[in-house]
Order: sequence, then C-alpha cells, then structure tokens
Amino acid sequence: MITPLEIQKKEFKKSVAGYSPKSVDSFLDEILKDYEVMYKENIELKDKVNMLADQIRQYNTLEETLKNTLIIAQTTADEVTGSARHKAENIIEDAEIKGQKLIEAAKDDVKNIKNEYDNLKKEIFIFKTRYQSFIESQLLSLHEFYQQIDNKKTTEIEEMIPTEESEDLGA
Repeated sequence: MITPLEIQKKEFKKSVAGYSPKSVDSFLDEILKDYEVMYKENIELKDKVNMLADQIRQYNTLEETLKNTLIIAQTTADEVTGSARHKAENIIEDAEIKGQKLIEAAKDDVKNIKNEYDNLKKEIFIFKTRYQSFIESQLLSLHEFYQQIDNKKTTEIEEMIPTEESEDLGA
C-alpha cells in the first residue's frame, strides 16, 4: 500500500509535452487500487462502528433495565422484610397479650381455688364443731341416762332396805 509520503515524493518523468502519461496512469492505477481497498475498509469499519454503537445502546438499555429491576427488587425485598417484621411484631404482641390473659386467668383460678379451700376449711371446722357438740350432747345424755338408772337403782335398793323408822313402826 502506498503511503502519503510516497505520493508526496513521487516524481514523474518529464517528456517533451510534460509528464509521461504512462507513468502517471500507472501511479494513478496503484493509488486507485489502494484507495478502493481503503474506501471498502472505511465502509466496513463504519458499518462495524454503527453495529457496535447499536450493541452499546442495547447494552446500555439492558443495563438501565437491570438497574431498574434491581431497584424494584430491592424495594420489594425491603417491603417484604418490613412486612415480615411487622407481622412478627404483631404475632409477638398477640402472644404476649394471650400470655397475660392466661396468667390473669390462672391467677383468678388460683384465687377461686384458694377461696374454695378456705370455704371448705370453714365447713370442715363447722362440721367438726357440730359433730363434737353432737357427740358431747350424746355423751351427756348417756351420762344422765346412766345416772338416772343409778338413781333408780339406789332408790329401789333404799326402798328395799328397811330404815330405822320402819323398824320402829314394826316393833
């Protein structure tokens, strides 16, 4: 391929009427061939540049789409995480409330059982006192009964035993 320097330094042979048409034509043919090759290469390179520019635009569009997708994905992930945290807090709060209710119910049950226990203790004490009174009254009745029996026997025995008066009367 001819360089620009060779074109610049090229000297044509002089003939009577000027430059030799044969050497000028031969040089122009060489330049034309090289120029055609360069022209075709230039067109191919321009096409390649355009194709690469299109690809870059596509990649830029794809990059922008990916960025937007990542932003949306991050936003969605943040929302899901926030929602999950909120639900977890609600579940914990509900569990704590239910736990408090269960504890209160258990305390009420304990209080009721204690009251029932106290009432049963009172009833047992009352029953014991009444039963003791009943037994004591029965013992007293038995004692009186036996005393009456003893008194009757004594009276009967005394009636059977003569007294001094009755001896004096009979004598």
